[in-house]
Amino acid sequence: QVRIVESGGRLVQPEGSLRLSCTIPTSTFNQGTVGWYRQAPGKQRELVARVSTRHTTVYSDSVKGRFTISRDDDKQAVYLQMNNLKPEDTAVYYCNRLTIPFDWGQGTQVTVSS
Repeated sequence: QVRIVESGGRLVQPEGSLRLSCTIPTSTFNQGTVGWYRQAPGKQRELVARVSTRHTTVYSDSVKGRFTISRDDDKQAVYLQMNNLKPEDTAVYYCNRLTIPFDWGQGTQVTVSS
């Protein structure tokens, strides 16, 4: 069973920055696109960024230009650098493989508030 672990979330002021980290400990990590998702209170989980095996990145319109996703296949890790954070970025952030996702981790809470 693959146990996904996300970390790095905390309370941050608007316009601040955070870097989230995630490990997906599987020998197949380097074979698939991975992404960061988020779920705000009362809303469905949404995909905000993804990175392919060739390091091609795609972002949702809501985070484009502010967030940067990256991956380290040697560490089986994926990262999300978040800059110029806004209150509407407040959510629990999760990572997972896009195709045939694993069981979800516990996520990491990001709260943007003054």
